[in-house]
Amino acid sequence: MYVPFDTLPEEAKVWIYQSNRKFSDEEMTAIEQNLQVFLENWTAHGHQLEASFVTRYNRFIIIAVNQEVQAATGCSIDASVQFIQNLEQHYKVDLLDKMNVTFKMGEHVTFKPLLEFKKLAKEKAVSANTIVFNNLVNTLGEWEQFWEVPACESWHNRFF
Repeated sequence: MYVPFDTLPEEAKVWIYQSNRKFSDEEMTAIEQNLQVFLENWTAHGHQLEASFVTRYNRFIIIAVNQEVQAATGCSIDASVQFIQNLEQHYKVDLLDKMNVTFKMGEHVTFKPLLEFKKLAKEKAVSANTIVFNNLVNTLGEWEQFWEVPACESWHNRFF
């Protein structure tokens, strides 16, 4: 069952999907409508999952589930991945490749393959203070505190 994002507990499990391109406002509206329909019907072993989502920067889809009510299981996680794969095909984007880095250049959000990001770090085009998106966070609380951080405060720090 879909619930407002801000009603989920800090311990809620999150999955973050970053797009290799910025979605248009019209695409985001359609994606958000489809996400809400998907989450309204998302179940694990026949039990409704208390879940929600937010989108950020027309690039990120963040799905969260309150595992205290009902844990997401293999089949339900597979269903969510299938949903994301359908979005990838429909919008011709990459949402599942974790070997990409999204970061801020001023107020602009930039997406680069990991190897290019490493090269930018070596060339000092990005620094340990560059704001990066740490998509490896696992809970809503971690997402709120450690998702959008200086590179030196995330796994990206190894490049500096």
